[in-house]
Amino acid sequence: MKLLLHTCCGPCTIHPLDYLRGEGHQVYGYFYNPNIHPYTEWLKRRETLEQYAREQELPMIFDEDYPLEEFLQMMVHREARRCQFCYALRLHQAARVARRGGFDAFTTTLLVSPFQKHDLIREIGEATGEKAGIPFYYVDFRPGFKEATARSKELGMYRQQYCGCIYSEKERYYRRPVKGSGK
Repeated sequence: MKLLLHTCCGPCTIHPLDYLRGEGHQVYGYFYNPNIHPYTEWLKRRETLEQYAREQELPMIFDEDYPLEEFLQMMVHREARRCQFCYALRLHQAARVARRGGFDAFTTTLLVSPFQKHDLIREIGEATGEKAGIPFYYVDFRPGFKEATARSKELGMYRQQYCGCIYSEKERYYRRPVKGSGK
């Protein structure tokens, strides 16, 4: 099959790309991630992916639009369900690109991380694909996560420390001061 692989970053692309090519699929990457904050983080992830794609001869489609304001407006007052909206935004766009590009199906590197809401990604991907008229190709890529992490370190790839959105950045780094400690 000719598959469109929505990609969030270089390290998360390693295992899905190997797996899909191992199945004999013709894989194209698609980078669309308006959730990533700040813009300098978005650039680092894009540049790392671009370099890896060149090395792997992975044809890429880079969506250069960075509608951060739209993403944040979508999340306001929905922070508890932000992942659902974030997945839907990106998978909907990937499905549209896959359909317009004559792909047989689409999938996402989001399925490789044990830190993502796997069942929700699958549910949204399948519903989005059905609505867009393009199949969502589901694979549980999580078994390859540790090996891909090790390979990304060996390759010296930039490895982000949080999912991407401003909320996940806060969860990763912010520690609430202990009351009465003065800190």
